[in-house]
Amino acid sequence: MSVVRRLGDPPKLRGSATMETCPDLFELSDGSFAVIGTDRTEELDALLPEDAARADYERIVVIDRETLLRAKRDIPDA
Repeated sequence: MSVVRRLGDPPKLRGSATMETCPDLFELSDGSFAVIGTDRTEELDALLPEDAARADYERIVVIDRETLLRAKRDIPDA
């Protein structure tokens, strides 16, 4: 598996203070997506809706709204 492309603008164009690190989204060669974000599992796990659950190996990762909105144009419809 490999990273095929970034979705949206790089952190530098989104105003990253370090010009290097920030939330990010990537499309992978197998068609799935990778997210770099803040791990908020402990805070949000108990707040998930009744019909949602996560496995022990899964984490709840948060990205800011701007990152997702800028990535929207690059997310395939199908």
